[in-house]
Formats: sequence, structure tokens, C-alpha cells
Amino acid sequence: MYKNILIPVDLNAVGFCDKAIACAIWHARQNDAQLQLISVLPGMNMPMVASYFPETAITAMANDTRSQLVSFAKQHIPTDIQVSVHVEQGKPYKRILKYAQAKDIDLIIIPSHKRSKLNKAVLGSVAAKVVENANIDVLVIKP
Repeated sequence: MYKNILIPVDLNAVGFCDKAIACAIWHARQNDAQLQLISVLPGMNMPMVASYFPETAITAMANDTRSQLVSFAKQHIPTDIQVSVHVEQGKPYKRILKYAQAKDIDLIIIPSHKRSKLNKAVLGSVAAKVVENANIDVLVIKP
């Protein structure tokens, strides 16, 4: 049923994506699907933020994030499953959805922080925004 599964990965939260990865591996095996991991560097392309960082620093951060994501994939994804990694810059939920559309993703499996209602109202939730705006299936994995 699903051939391309996207999993957003937050590399700053150790263990946060573990349940989502396990679920994605199960779905990949059931459907002979490919996994695609994405990590989004928020705000780096905003003019105010970019003015504080030279282009070389932003490129170095993106390269470092990609290296970390490759290591994460090697550590968490079995070798019998096809996986690719991608690093984007911008608003996380927008970049996730744009990438999903561009790469013909069938399913997004996204972990969600357990936040209070006040935090969701003030900060918003990437998972909630992805669910609200996606035109494909989204599976939200709670901690």
C-alpha cells in the first residue's frame, strides 16, 4: 500500500523518534517500501537569522546535520531496508510537506511531543500542522 514513507527526525531529542522509526520499519517491511528520513534546520534561511551567520556556517551546519542523520540511519534502520536521508532549511512543517509532495511520499510517520494545551496554543506543534495541512496519510506516534 505504501511505497515511500517519510519520517521527520529531531536529532536534538535523543530517543524521541525511536517509536516512529520502529513503526516505519514495520510498515516498510510489510509493503516493501523505501524510508526517507528528513531533518529540518529551522529559520536558517530567514533574512534576520542569515544575517548573523555567514553562508559557510549555514552550509557547515547543514553538512553536519546530514552526517548526523546518516549515522542515525545506520544505527536505527536495518540494512535490508532501503533508506535515504535529506536535510532541509525553513519552517519544519512546511518543509516536511513540500518535500513529501515533491518526492511522492505515500505516508508520513511523525513523532509528537507530549505538550500541554497551553504550549500547543502558544508554540504550535509540527505534528499537528503536518496533520492539518497534509493531503496524504499521516501517522502520529505519541511518546
